[in-house]
Amino acid sequence: MNFAYTVPDSEALMFDSKYLHPREELLAGMERIYRYKMTTTSGGNLSIRDSDARVWITPARVDKGALRREDIVCVHPDGQVAGLRRPSSELPIHQEIRVRRPELGGIVHAHPTALVAFSLVHQVPNTRLFHKAFRTCGTPGFAPYELPGSAALGHRVADAFEAGHDCVILENHGVVTAGVTFQQAFRRFETLEFTAKTLIKARLLGGEIRFLNDAQLATEQEHSLPVQSFTPPNPTSQENELRRQLCEFVRRAYRQRLFISTQGSYSARLDDSSFLITPSHVDRGTIEPDEIVLVRDGFAEAGKLPSHAVHVHTAIYRAHPQVGAIVNAYPVNATAFSVCGMALDSRTIPESYVVIRNVGRVSFGMQFGDGREVAAILSPTTPTLLLENDGVLVTGSDILEAFDRLEVLESTAEAIINARALGTLRPMGTSVTRELDHAFFGL
Repeated sequence: MNFAYTVPDSEALMFDSKYLHPREELLAGMERIYRYKMTTTSGGNLSIRDSDARVWITPARVDKGALRREDIVCVHPDGQVAGLRRPSSELPIHQEIRVRRPELGGIVHAHPTALVAFSLVHQVPNTRLFHKAFRTCGTPGFAPYELPGSAALGHRVADAFEAGHDCVILENHGVVTAGVTFQQAFRRFETLEFTAKTLIKARLLGGEIRFLNDAQLATEQEHSLPVQSFTPPNPTSQENELRRQLCEFVRRAYRQRLFISTQGSYSARLDDSSFLITPSHVDRGTIEPDEIVLVRDGFAEAGKLPSHAVHVHTAIYRAHPQVGAIVNAYPVNATAFSVCGMALDSRTIPESYVVIRNVGRVSFGMQFGDGREVAAILSPTTPTLLLENDGVLVTGSDILEAFDRLEVLESTAEAIINARALGTLRPMGTSVTRELDHAFFGL
């Protein structure tokens, strides 16, 4: 059995919602949006249309950080409202979008800071920054200003959706995203905000930002390599422990905003011929040990689809016996360096230089091959790579070291970007780095 790497347009779910009531889906979505500061206490509204054409929507004038199940409002097809609260004042947006696009079951409206910034300058983020962003969000639309809560605003936003956009920036207001499922709407929302943040950080760096052309956007699909499957024996206690550790760090990476819900890969070596890796199309914020994929001698555990990065990770483990864990991640500040061609200099503070070492760079498209070219760039003194327009790749001797290196890389990148507002960056001199090399590496 071969696995082909294709992403269904409407089925890459944030989490398994098959048996969830719309109230639970909305609570889970709002909890994430508020926790990660993608809306305020009073801002934002979410809705789901169920199989009976009822619309479940978050209420008006209720603390988004303390939303309860009983706060969710149900609006029946005839307009009758059921619940303890009044529906969101932006209900007209949700209603009019579904009139124009009946297939859209989930809608997210919120005020995340990066997308609000784009709304203030009347621009939309260029999703060609990343192949996954373009594939997930398409080309965003723009809705001219109308009074919040008005029917006129609902019509303006719905006009953009009717034109074929799935994500719409609202002039001086925020963003609306929609999907066939609520999970798809959330995924678009989170991915578009990540793209907007990266663009802003890259512009602060000052380098020329690269965007992907049509051929580059198709690269991943064209060069996807199948992975044959095998049926493994019952897992050992060692494997089960490694699965648990891997899940803990994947969820932590999501909480630390180093991953987003459907982007980011983490693997850990099990033995000389085997490693465990995150799957495709599984929510990074809720991943469980049984969802992790075992890869042995190039074959993937039957019934599971490993991360698209599986071939790169395989090549790295084969070429570098000292590597025990690998992370592909999308931390905003470090990713900004990957899209504008600027070098990320680790000579900032001693910890950065000692932990990160040299930061290499991989040309766009190289990561979609068999991985050997990427593996050749890595070395003990270059354990970290910027993947052009595709985030970063970090290696370590184990799961903890790889995660620590990733966190230090992101904090270093953020410090460098912040320093540009203060003056000229002054990296540590040669005498300092020689002293560090001698003290920590015996060089």
